[in-house]
Amino acid sequence: METVLYRKYRPKSFGEVLGQEHIVKILTESVKLGHIAHAYLFAGSRGTGKTSVARILAEAVGVSKNDIYEMDAASNRGIDDVRAIREGVSAAPFESKYKVYIVDEAHMLTKDAFNALLKTLEEPPAHVIFILATTEMEKLPETVVSRCQVFKFKKPSQIALKEMAVNVAKKEGFALEPAAAELIALLGDGSFRDALGMLQKVIGASADKKITANEVAVAAGAPRAELINEVITALNESNASKGLDAVRRAGEENIDMKVFLKLLLAKLRFVLLLRHAPEMKATIAEEVSDGDFSFLQEIAGGKDSKISSVTILEFLKSEEFLGAAAIPSLPLELAIIKLCDDKK
Repeated sequence: METVLYRKYRPKSFGEVLGQEHIVKILTESVKLGHIAHAYLFAGSRGTGKTSVARILAEAVGVSKNDIYEMDAASNRGIDDVRAIREGVSAAPFESKYKVYIVDEAHMLTKDAFNALLKTLEEPPAHVIFILATTEMEKLPETVVSRCQVFKFKKPSQIALKEMAVNVAKKEGFALEPAAAELIALLGDGSFRDALGMLQKVIGASADKKITANEVAVAAGAPRAELINEVITALNESNASKGLDAVRRAGEENIDMKVFLKLLLAKLRFVLLLRHAPEMKATIAEEVSDGDFSFLQEIAGGKDSKISSVTILEFLKSEEFLGAAAIPSLPLELAIIKLCDDKK
């Protein structure tokens, strides 16, 4: 069976961790000085490297794999599961100075489980280190948070995700076109795991060793560039009918409207940057296809261009309603109608 790329390229040392320099610096120095806490809390969105860094930290303090215990609180969340940990912490490590317990999705623990865990955190044995990981820190009791060293993981930037996708693709024997890498980074939505998952899907469907943006769009179920460009043209011409028709066709192709909006916002942003920050022209040219770049330049340079910051703000407002709308395309349609009516 083919190895999942996210597992294959999971960082194995602090030096390989991407996008979390602020955390790596502190942890590296703490290990060097021997200042090891008895409990850590790693908080951040999914796919940012929390459990990877937890394993790296455990190995950095000399803990062997036999003394690292991992528990997924999403499926092992009850008091009996935590009691099993409490019973285990009293035993000495097999072959290391410490025993490390990594509790992923810690916010999923029940109230009783938290209370049981708290007793252990209050008086932990000297040979035990707890590392809690969570995507929803606000759901953790303050009594637990206050007994941990807290590290907040940042979402990786588009640039970091793009560079990672290009490097991993190269190691796998594939070449990503700049626009393809940009699209993977955008669809990764701040998650190394999701970006690599998308890359793996594209690689699996690629007929050759060069991956285009269109191949990524097809694999992701993302809209064709032409549909996004039609909406932008419609907005620029105050032609609501044309914009609504493009959204309708996207719906017929079962395009996720959240993905449609994300790609639309990215292109609208490029239009404004080309107009107001011309020094970024070369950078933008590397991030989109040649055809898209020419199109965006034409829209940005138009004397009577109707694309402005107001355009982006209106679509950002529609984003709030996409998840709850009974008709998925409705928030986008209303934004198009309002923008076109206001410009007439």
